[in-house]
Amino acid sequence: MANQNDRFIDEVTEDLRRDRLFLMMRRYGWIAVLLILALVAGAAWREYASSRDRAAARAFGDAILAAEAEADPAARAAALAAVPAANPRQAGLRDILSGNALVEADDPAGAAQRYDAVATAAGDNLVVRDLAALKAVIAQGRGMNPAERDAVLAQLSAPGAPFEMIALELKAVALSGAGRKEDAVTLIRQIQQKDGLTQAMRQRLAEHLITLGVDPEPQTDSQTAPDSTLAAEVMPPATGG
Repeated sequence: MANQNDRFIDEVTEDLRRDRLFLMMRRYGWIAVLLILALVAGAAWREYASSRDRAAARAFGDAILAAEAEADPAARAAALAAVPAANPRQAGLRDILSGNALVEADDPAGAAQRYDAVATAAGDNLVVRDLAALKAVIAQGRGMNPAERDAVLAQLSAPGAPFEMIALELKAVALSGAGRKEDAVTLIRQIQQKDGLTQAMRQRLAEHLITLGVDPEPQTDSQTAPDSTLAAEVMPPATGG
């Protein structure tokens, strides 16, 4: 008899649980359905957005390649500038390439404008900003305002800056071009002692010292930095890369 009572109680308890579960499903089941639909819709949207972005990137790349195919540098610059950009990164790449074409077309002022636009739009992207600023300095060469040039190179050659070495090399070229041989040699020696120099830069620095009539091998003794207060009086000649 006790066993029959226990089974009866268990059955009643199970029925009550089942009824409670059905009641909860009728009351809150629509929430679970909405969550499932939201997950499915989110996955579908991500796939669509990813596919759309890939298509846009391919279209941008194809347009850039088509513009780069122009043989005339001025026409190439115009074609590149006309390529639509979907985001700031694409716009920065497009304008840098367009600036490069303007340099080939012997239009340093136009190239500098493109590079300056990239540097301004780069915001906190230090590498892109400094690359564009460096290209603007190189493109303008002696035609750049000395004070502006010196301010830009001072920023670009700050310790740890992405293009510190190249900016320092440009400073040395400027000093050499202004007839300040000793200051140029001192700065080159300092650059030679820095870590991270590429073989190409080592070769350029050695060749620069040879043109100054100095032993191209780096010295180990300490050097005194050149007087930076006179830097505004010199302009580096336009050089490549």
